[in-house]
Amino acid sequence: MKKDSKKITSLVLAFMCFSILWSFGNVKNGYVFFNGTQVIVLWLFMFVFYLFPYAFMVGELGSAFKDSGGGVTSWVQKTSNDKYAYYAGWMYWAVHITYIAGMGSGALKSLSWIVFQNAEKYDSIPSTIVQCTTLCVLLTFCFVASRGLNPLKRLSSIAGTCCFVMSIMFILLMFAAPVINPHAGLLHVDLSWSALMPKFTLKTLSNLSILVFAVGGMEKVSPYINDMEGDPAKEFPKSMLFAVGMVVVTAVFGTIALGMMYDPAKVNANFDSYFANGTYWAFQKLGQYYGLGNLFLIIYAMSGLVGLSSTLVMSIDSPLRMLLDDPNASRYIPRKLLKKNKYGSYINGIKLIIVLCSTIIISQIFVPGAATVLKQLTKLNSIIEPFRYLWIFYAYILLRKHSEKYPRKFMMVKNDKIAILIAWWMGLVTLSCTLMGVYSEDPFQMGLNIVTPIVLFGLGLIFPMMRRAEDKKLAQIEK
Repeated sequence: MKKDSKKITSLVLAFMCFSILWSFGNVKNGYVFFNGTQVIVLWLFMFVFYLFPYAFMVGELGSAFKDSGGGVTSWVQKTSNDKYAYYAGWMYWAVHITYIAGMGSGALKSLSWIVFQNAEKYDSIPSTIVQCTTLCVLLTFCFVASRGLNPLKRLSSIAGTCCFVMSIMFILLMFAAPVINPHAGLLHVDLSWSALMPKFTLKTLSNLSILVFAVGGMEKVSPYINDMEGDPAKEFPKSMLFAVGMVVVTAVFGTIALGMMYDPAKVNANFDSYFANGTYWAFQKLGQYYGLGNLFLIIYAMSGLVGLSSTLVMSIDSPLRMLLDDPNASRYIPRKLLKKNKYGSYINGIKLIIVLCSTIIISQIFVPGAATVLKQLTKLNSIIEPFRYLWIFYAYILLRKHSEKYPRKFMMVKNDKIAILIAWWMGLVTLSCTLMGVYSEDPFQMGLNIVTPIVLFGLGLIFPMMRRAEDKKLAQIEK
């Protein structure tokens, strides 16, 4: 019997999932935030007790609601009601605000490395100039999005694939470097238990949101579960196990590879610089080990620039359309935000994005150093982004409470009570790590961490009230 060419194999889905979920930047973030190789133990704990059940939950939800294209919003709507679906959709959109605000700075950093091929030039630029330039980048890409254009979209998959290949190549070449170039000055990595065991200080606990942020997002592949070859109940777990296996391998061996380059003591002494430039320095050093100069650095920086630029346009346009195109969610949003221009873009929605992102960007004008800006935005993202995962666990709990109503080909576990207990555990871990992540020794960072979610999620509560007032006024006029 001839196979359906449109069907997705378990291996293809695994690579799709890995590309969405993981990047070399996650390895670097773990290394610098958790004292080098000590992050390995934390990664393994997070993979076993968080990533595995997360993957199986989204697989089960995707199987139960295979005909619903709205992702998390649809899952919440199917298991609860339209109002909660709106809140889920709003939160999914709102978490992209801090992400958009940070991508402009990331793109400028990549461009700087392409042009100057060093960290000093960009990091020496005053924050006022960097943030004003970032604001101009935001306005430019919002203009592109408002014209219904996405010229970089086709290049994004190429750039993403390139970054993935280079991440794997980095690990392989670093482990081969001591043999090929024994005089490269590589560091010895202590893999004893005492060296790997992290110290659970307040600083460590407040940074756990970075790891939660890194392993989320797998729900984006759930719509494909019923398009797989063979029985999804068997093939999907294979895909998830393979994808998680790739994540484990790259996280553990990538961390060891970085340990061959970077002394944690030096990282901690120059934290902001290593956080902002660690990945670029890594590929620059790798090229030097093999006598290729800055070749690896330039390729990595160029793929990063294209990837960030295309993602910026899509992050402005796509989540907004998902929220405002949904007939259930749009009933709770002020009518002015539903206005489209002649290109079919939600022009007032894009203007709202400009206002909210500009506020975050402008607030960092007086932050000392461009590298510090990148660190602050990444930490802010790690606090805001995981809030949307809570809606996945909420929908899953309701799914298992009324399991008989939702036929599906794949189930994480057969026992509903155990499944619900796991979902509660996931929600507790997410909420705890996120709330602990709010704390910072830097008063400005802590203020940003508190005010931003209050404003973003507060608007989601206010808008339904504004819409009710509009509907009431319109009803009185019609009378």
